[in-house]
Amino acid sequence: MLYYSLNKQSPTVDFKQATIAGQAPDKGLYFPESIPQIEKEFFDNIEQYSNEEIAFKVIKPYVGNCIPDDELKRIVSETVNFEIPLVPINDTISSLELFHGPTLAFKDIGARFMSRCLGYFLKQDTSTKLSTKKVTVLVATSGDTGGAVANGFYNVDGVEVVVLYPSKKVSAVQEAQIATLGKNIHALEVDGTFDDCQQMVKQAFTDAELNSRMFLTSANSINVARWLPQQFYYFFAYKQWKLHNKIEPIICVPSGNFGNICAGILAHDSGLPVHHFVAACNANKVVPDFLLTEKYEPKPSVATISNAMDVGNPSNFVRILEIFHQQFTSLKSKLSSYSITDDETKKTIKKVYQQYNYLLDPHGAVAYNALEKELQKNTSFKGMILETAHPVKFNPVIIDFLGENILAEKEQKLLFSGSKQSTFMANDYNQLKEILLSK
Repeated sequence: MLYYSLNKQSPTVDFKQATIAGQAPDKGLYFPESIPQIEKEFFDNIEQYSNEEIAFKVIKPYVGNCIPDDELKRIVSETVNFEIPLVPINDTISSLELFHGPTLAFKDIGARFMSRCLGYFLKQDTSTKLSTKKVTVLVATSGDTGGAVANGFYNVDGVEVVVLYPSKKVSAVQEAQIATLGKNIHALEVDGTFDDCQQMVKQAFTDAELNSRMFLTSANSINVARWLPQQFYYFFAYKQWKLHNKIEPIICVPSGNFGNICAGILAHDSGLPVHHFVAACNANKVVPDFLLTEKYEPKPSVATISNAMDVGNPSNFVRILEIFHQQFTSLKSKLSSYSITDDETKKTIKKVYQQYNYLLDPHGAVAYNALEKELQKNTSFKGMILETAHPVKFNPVIIDFLGENILAEKEQKLLFSGSKQSTFMANDYNQLKEILLSK
């Protein structure tokens, strides 16, 4: 499998090169030259396969010969070695719980897979600049990416991790997971928004002087090794869905940078049976507006209680457009999108908890509300939401409008796992550059 840049100005590369570089030299995102097609018989019998077997089958064509099969099977096994259950909330909506990994967020899958792939490449490489320069993984986070990447790369030999996160715009648990590890994990608390953090990271990758002095790679979902394995849990979800349902599901995904739902759409393009996708957004509604107007207009991000989705210019949406060959009509026939307010989010958490004894986190609540809206248009269908983070990560927010603290004990264990080790910095690229060169 080869990958091309969506900016179409760089040479094609293999999986190893795309993983190591993160972004193409022309600053475009890498995209596979072809999308593997999975035979119908596999889906007809998917319940007969283990999650490890499913994940290996899905990812093998994308990796090609860059990693031997036995090593890839080991990486896949370590990536998916926790529960990913599909839990019914009521008769029409189920929740795919993606928060049973080490940092209680869906990004554990991509981060664990990428860290192990990069670790393998580092050990094998004896001829390129990987062998002479320490690799620095540079990542911006709006909440969960930072913790997942930090955990995935913690103590990986030859890799330094620098995580930028917006000050006072991530939850206490999210910050603890980013800023209490130390060792090769360096947390930078930025006086700004996620978009500010992401812009500085992008600038670092285009800085010729900086890149001549150190080896930078990304760990956001722009990196194919972070993005592609997110397909796994859509297949795991269908494996469970098929046991109790004969109709294809509507899948609703809380969407910020759009890497997660893009992976789901990619899985569907490979053959995974899905009736429709719903991108659930908060007040940051660039994509809902685009689907209404056909005008894509990025805007400064707005702070909400579903903070991991506070993205005003979602990087991965260009990949979704590529899957649909830039055809707006085709895109709109498979994807809907709704913008859900904070007030609607709060009311949804309270309603679902009181009616069904199921506790949603704010991102899951945005998805639940959006899926309800979609099911009102498709009354003969059922659907699932992706519950992307454990509600304990947002416990103070939930307590505020639920009126009770049902997660106190779990929260305390997470918050006091270590002392905060972060560097506060201005929204200033020159300061970031100085910090990076000092590592």
